[in-house]
Amino acid sequence: MVKVVLSYSGGLDTTVCIPLLREKYGFDEIISVTVDVGQPQEDLKIAEERGKKLSDKHYTINAKKEFVYDYLFPLIKANGDYEGYLLGHAIARPLIARKVIEVALKENAEAVAHGCTGKGNDQLRFENIFREYDLRIIAPMRDLNLTREWEIEYAMEHGIDVPATKEKPWSIDENLWSRSIEGGDLENPLTIPPEDIYEWTVNPAESSEHPEFITIGFDKGIPVTLNDESMDGVSLIKTLNEIGGKHGVGRTDIIEDRVLGLKARENYEHPAATILIKAHRDLEQLVLSRKELKFKSLVEQEWAELVYEGLVNEPLFADLNAFIDETQQRVTGTVTVRLYKGNASVVARDSPFKLYSQELVSFDSVSIDQKDAEGFIKFHGLQGRLMKRIFSKKS
Repeated sequence: MVKVVLSYSGGLDTTVCIPLLREKYGFDEIISVTVDVGQPQEDLKIAEERGKKLSDKHYTINAKKEFVYDYLFPLIKANGDYEGYLLGHAIARPLIARKVIEVALKENAEAVAHGCTGKGNDQLRFENIFREYDLRIIAPMRDLNLTREWEIEYAMEHGIDVPATKEKPWSIDENLWSRSIEGGDLENPLTIPPEDIYEWTVNPAESSEHPEFITIGFDKGIPVTLNDESMDGVSLIKTLNEIGGKHGVGRTDIIEDRVLGLKARENYEHPAATILIKAHRDLEQLVLSRKELKFKSLVEQEWAELVYEGLVNEPLFADLNAFIDETQQRVTGTVTVRLYKGNASVVARDSPFKLYSQELVSFDSVSIDQKDAEGFIKFHGLQGRLMKRIFSKKS
């Protein structure tokens, strides 16, 4: 019996994959695997029901804690941001792929499969992990060059209940960190996103007229408290999604450069991610030196690109994380954030390791003799002035 293990989200693409794996590829046994990285419970329930109904065997794997502590916390430390995208789905794919591989090895499967198209980034993220193992890789959407409209019609013809319709053909992906919405009319950059695509955030214009202040505590770069209450990572992120969403915080509408070179219009909701990265970055500004901050910004860009490209097994990724972890030894303290009308603004911060000295910087302080600055100023910009004199003499 020839087995294939399918990474199964329960959405249109992966649901259509199940009958296709039988009809077009001739697999005898199809095993579907749904990895819980914080999707809504209702979605997980539906995925499990569909998986059990359509495939021969189904697994639902709870990986929320692992996702937060092994993937999202390093992302926060790195201020993970690719062109305004806070990498919620990119960082989840390697974890999902590894869980699929675990099942494939357990079940002695010949192949693994995914529902990614040939135009996006996820095919790279999944397959980079899959290809660590000697397993056949099946990608029906890409192999058969399918369109979303064809998939919807195919599902209807086969009596398969799927969430997407021709009227609302959105491709939606959710986890603890982010919710993405793409496809349909949203593919046109001129289209203004309709309000009904959003679920995590209220319209900022219709949010509360009263700002809300929250204080986040960090320990070595990791968020550990909210308003002085200790919270585990999963609960903290969930709570911040709810609080931020009430104020319309965390909507992103961008033109994103995919790995293949295509530009894509992407819409995201990520309230907790927006708040935490903004707060974390601000705390770093308080405790890290100017040289550290400058170099770390370069590291962060490379880190984000590796995650976006799915190259988390690239040796450089481990090297970058080692540097980032070293910088986080002093990133401990509290940050107060003001949430109002779609904005998250840092308004106060403190740390036992702060390099800020009110005594030294204050206009009213006499700790520094201001005349000492004159000697430094005489040499500041010296080469530029010398060059100007040289050219002035020649002209």
